[in-house]
Amino acid sequence: MKIRIFAVLILLFGAFIGWFVATSNTDTARFPFRLGLDLAGGTHLVYQADTSAVFEEDVKDAMSSLREVVERRTNLFGVSEPIVQTEKTFSGDQRLVVELPGVTDLDEAVRLIGETPTLEFRLQEIDDVGNVTYVNTGLSGRFVQRAQLQFGQGGHAGTSNDPTVVLYFNNEGADLFEDITEAHVSEVLGIFLDAAPVSLPVINGPIAGGVATISGNFTPEEARTLVRDLNFGALPLPIELISSQSIGPSLGEETLEAGIIAGLIGFLLVAVFMIIWYRIPGLVSVVALSLYGAIILSLFKLIPVTLTAAGVAAFILSVGMAVDANVLIFERMKEELKGGKSLAESMKDGFSRAWPSIRDSNLSSLISAFVLFWFGTALIKGFALVFALGVLTSMLSAVTVSRTFLLALAFDWARSRTKALFGSGFKT
Repeated sequence: MKIRIFAVLILLFGAFIGWFVATSNTDTARFPFRLGLDLAGGTHLVYQADTSAVFEEDVKDAMSSLREVVERRTNLFGVSEPIVQTEKTFSGDQRLVVELPGVTDLDEAVRLIGETPTLEFRLQEIDDVGNVTYVNTGLSGRFVQRAQLQFGQGGHAGTSNDPTVVLYFNNEGADLFEDITEAHVSEVLGIFLDAAPVSLPVINGPIAGGVATISGNFTPEEARTLVRDLNFGALPLPIELISSQSIGPSLGEETLEAGIIAGLIGFLLVAVFMIIWYRIPGLVSVVALSLYGAIILSLFKLIPVTLTAAGVAAFILSVGMAVDANVLIFERMKEELKGGKSLAESMKDGFSRAWPSIRDSNLSSLISAFVLFWFGTALIKGFALVFALGVLTSMLSAVTVSRTFLLALAFDWARSRTKALFGSGFKT
């Protein structure tokens, strides 16, 4: 009786999950599906990052800062769910991948990223013949915490009405800035924005506390523009647009519709086969697969997972994995029935014998998904994540849900009826 009550509770839980998925599938819902560019339409941009001026051990941190800056900039312009990722090619190049859902105008997409300034602090050097050069100090925009507009602070700008731009460094930048100013007193520390000098102040003494002031005879509007550019993202690295792709919303809608239709047709064909071939167990597997589908779709909403065409393919593939587990269980159960065991014993022993095969096959699939996620590009990572979630959920569906439903049906059937309802194939 307990197993049958548990089976009813699972059915009620499945109905709730199905209701949640069905009623939260609108743009205004709290948990809508998050669609990738190939399904929702938008723009895909790939930038090449120039890391030649960065020490190798600092490249990872610099790329992380670059990603955060560009992500903050796209968010400020109101782009819905922007995706900004970094990746390293096999040749060692560092790239920034930017996906802007809903933005199908390439010029507009590039404008959103913008000519974001690269901020650098360079020391002035003068050789014997008077040639002036500026040497990189390693202090750049990635160490800047924020910029602020002030007027006539402490006499920096000469009069009370002159605007100044105050830079606040993070902890690492503050230490580096203090070391530079301490070692180069009376020298010029140029502040360059996109390789152009915006201010060439002289270091009067060591500056502690991580605060620097830029004064360059700015107009208030010029100073505001500089503060905006610095706050919205002084890039720690120069970037160059090397690839762009725009996907229209109609094409994305067609791709999504095709994926849904393919999934439904595949599920229906599998359901018909399982019911015809395995009868009552086949019907149980269809119910379990429906519950599996509802659970995995709800996980896509709650995590959330950005669904792409590759992700939809991974979801359909994981359905096949769930069916495979049920087939193993039913075939083992059929062998136990042929050996003369009761229906309840055959079910329990069938699950026990099938479990090692199910465990090993799913474990190998999870290892493959992990490798793809760890070493793959953004597109491959999406496929791997959906596939891994599907495999884990399918194991739960096959081993727990299917087992509970079958044991709930383990009545004292007549032997002939047991063979007819729980056998397989066209022979009882």
